Amino acid sequence: MRHKKAGRKFKRSPEHRRMLLRNLATALLEHGKITTTVPKAKELQPYVEKLITSAKEGFKLDPFRRSLAVLNNKEVAYKLFHEIGPRFASRPGGYTRIYKLAKVRQGDAAEMAVIQLLGENETIKTPSRPAVVAAEAPTA
Repeated sequence: MRHKKAGRKFKRSPEHRRMLLRNLATALLEHGKITTTVPKAKELQPYVEKLITSAKEGFKLDPFRRSLAVLNNKEVAYKLFHEIGPRFASRPGGYTRIYKLAKVRQGDAAEMAVIQLLGENETIKTPSRPAVVAAEAPTA
């Protein structure tokens, strides 16, 4: 049993799993949208959002070098720090969106999903809470 063990293994060794996430993150930041399986998309989402959070302040050398340790392509790292990071500077999180697709992969019938970066002017509606009215205390 895997109680309190976070993350998915994907039946891969730790090195292979790390490279899988690095390649998916590089492709997502390069193209803005990729199609993959639902578990891979859900595992990729916090991985990419941490990279974007480190790039929100623009180009700084230390976070840039840390992102180069993760990303496979230097041009993608430049794009992350010069375009993608500043685009989300005013946003506190939630830079990606996952859509589940209705079709399944033909070979093994795996559920497929699209993970994409949000656009510049897109806003996600926050759930509205009903207004709370304070009841008056009875006067005695």
